[in-house]
Amino acid sequence: MCSFVVRLSQAVEKMGLTLDDKQKQDILLYLELIQKWNKTYNITAIKDAEQILIQHLFDSLSVVLPLQQRIDATTEAIVLDVGSGGGLPGVILAICCPKWTVTCIDAVEKKTSFITMVSGRLGLKNLRSKHCRIEDYTSDEADLVVSRAFASLSDFANWSGHTVKRNGHLAAMKGHYYEEEVKELELTNDWRLDSWQALDVADMDAERCLIWLSRKG
Repeated sequence: MCSFVVRLSQAVEKMGLTLDDKQKQDILLYLELIQKWNKTYNITAIKDAEQILIQHLFDSLSVVLPLQQRIDATTEAIVLDVGSGGGLPGVILAICCPKWTVTCIDAVEKKTSFITMVSGRLGLKNLRSKHCRIEDYTSDEADLVVSRAFASLSDFANWSGHTVKRNGHLAAMKGHYYEEEVKELELTNDWRLDSWQALDVADMDAERCLIWLSRKG
């Protein structure tokens, strides 16, 4: 784990983030908790600690700065992580942006129970979890709704759009920019492509992007 401390610090610097020692410690404790719970509850299909570090934690860290460029991290904001699984990227966002109230939403109860445990162990008062389908989530006050490899853009917008306040944002983490999904989005609902940006994930040789959606009109 000592080598992970160095690698995390290097990754944070490479991705342009500023995290204190407590935040870095929380990220590595989160990694330990994923490994521990994985033995019983299958929080993620990836079992190797190094791969969890890169493919999950570094991947989630890669969106922190782009999200902060839209939603000021120094002000309070309501953020939903849809189809959160074991809390990715929601737990990372809660650690990195303590002013944001982050709710991780997932239809699998063991995973939302895991996130509740993580919130307690890390002392993250701004991290919550909700066991439900996003279609059934009733609040419409979110400043930002983010998803990671969750669904097509059309489904993401159709299922999640009602939770976003009027000037709020939808942001989808994807492996690639899929033109077919954008075309389907434009034809099937009230949301459209706003912009997209490539993500540079430390230690990962694979394409990643963040796609921003906005309401039409």
